[in-house]
Amino acid sequence: MKFPGSVLVSLFLFVAETVAALYLSSTYRSAGDRIWQSLTLLFALLPCVLVQFSLVFIHRDLSRDRPLVLLLHILQLGPLVRCVEVFYIYFHAGRVEEPYVSITKKRQMPRDGHSEEVEKEVGQAEGKLFTHRSAFSRASVIQAFLGSAPQLTLQLYICVLQQEIAAARSIFMVLSLLSIVYGALRCNILAIKIKYDDYNISVKPAAYLCIFLWRSFEIATRVIVLVLFSSVLQIWILPVVLVNFFAFFFYPWILFWQSKSALPENIEKALSKVGTTIVLSLLTFLYAGINMFCWSAVQLKLNDSDLIDKSQNWYRLALYYIIRFFENAFLLLMWYLYKTDVYMYVCAPLLVLQLLIGYCIAVLFMLVFYQFCHPCKKLFSSNISEGLLMCFKFFCFVCKPVTSSNSVEKADLKSSDDTDDDAQASYKASESQNGNAHHSVSSNA
Repeated sequence: MKFPGSVLVSLFLFVAETVAALYLSSTYRSAGDRIWQSLTLLFALLPCVLVQFSLVFIHRDLSRDRPLVLLLHILQLGPLVRCVEVFYIYFHAGRVEEPYVSITKKRQMPRDGHSEEVEKEVGQAEGKLFTHRSAFSRASVIQAFLGSAPQLTLQLYICVLQQEIAAARSIFMVLSLLSIVYGALRCNILAIKIKYDDYNISVKPAAYLCIFLWRSFEIATRVIVLVLFSSVLQIWILPVVLVNFFAFFFYPWILFWQSKSALPENIEKALSKVGTTIVLSLLTFLYAGINMFCWSAVQLKLNDSDLIDKSQNWYRLALYYIIRFFENAFLLLMWYLYKTDVYMYVCAPLLVLQLLIGYCIAVLFMLVFYQFCHPCKKLFSSNISEGLLMCFKFFCFVCKPVTSSNSVEKADLKSSDDTDDDAQASYKASESQNGNAHHSVSSNA
C-alpha cells in the first residue's frame, strides 16, 4: 500500500500558510495597517472555509451521522482530523483480514500496439485511502488558487509599495508560492488520472520535475507582471482581473448552454437542482481562479457525467498561451511607460526581458513534459509537436490566399500587358506593310 505522503505535504502547506498569515496580520495590526490586515485575513480564512466544505462534500458527511466530525470542520480542524484518520487506516491496514474486497480492472500502457488488462483486488482500507488522497488533492487546489495565489500577489504588492521585504513576509511568500505550485501539480496529476481512468498510470520523477519547473516559472512571472502593472495603474488592474475572471467563469457555462443538455444528476443524490447549480458555480469559480494565474490542466465540461473534458485539445492550449503571452507583454509595456520613481534603481528593459523569457521557459518545460515525460503519451492521437505544426500550417494557410491572390493579379496584369504589347507590335507591322505596299505602287506608277 502506497504511503500517503501527499496528505502530509497538503497538511503541512495548509497549516504553515495559515499560521504565517495569522502572524503577519498581527504585525500589520500592530503597525496600524488595517487594510493590509483585513485583506491578509480574508485570503487566509476564505480558502480555509472552502477546504472544510470540500472535504465534507467529498466524504459525503452530510448524509452520514458524524456530528463530531462536522463540528471539527466548523472549528477549522478538518484537515488535521482527516490526516489522523488517514494514518490510522494506513498503519492498521493488513492486520485484520478484510471480509470484503473489490476487484478493479486496469489496462496497462500499450506496448507494440497491444494493451493487457490486469485485475487487482482493492480492500476497504485501500479504497478509503484513495478517497482521502483524492480529497486532499482537491483541497490543495482550492487552497492554492483561491487563497495562496491572491495572497502572494497582495504581499508582493505591499513589498513594492513599502520598498522593503521583511523576513516574515518573505517566508510567507515562499510558502504561498510553494502552495500554488503544488496545487497546480496536483491539478495536473488529477487531470491525467481522470482522463485515463481505465489505465494503470505511474508518474515518473522526471514528470514531476517538469511540471514543477513549468508551473514555477509560469506562476511566478504571472504574479510579478500583475503586481508591476497594479503598482503604476491601480485603477486599471480591476478591469484586467474582472475580464480574465468572468471570461473563464462563463466559458464552461456557454458551452453547456449551447449543448442544450440537462444538469448532471450524479453529483450528489441529496442535492436539488438549485444545490447542483450552486456546486457547479463553485466549480467554475475555482476554474476561473486557476486560469487567472496558469493553464488549468482540468478542462470543465458541464454536460458530461464526469464534468471533465477528456479530449486532448492542443489548439485550446496553444491559444491560451499565445493570448497570455501577449497580455503579459502588453501589461509590461504599460508598466514601462508609466513607471514611477519607485523603480528608479531597476533596469526596466532588462526586467521586462527577463519576465518574458521566464514565461517562454515555462512554455518550454510544458512542451518537454507533453512530448517526453507524460505518462500517457502513447495514448495521444497526436503529440504536441504535431499540434504545433498544425497551428503553424493554419497560420500559413491564413496568409497564403492573400499572397496567392496578389500573385494571380500580378500574373493577370503581366499577361494583359503582354497582350497589349503584342497588339501594338502587330499593328505596327501591318502599318509598315501597308506603307511598303503604297510605296511600291507609287514607284511602279
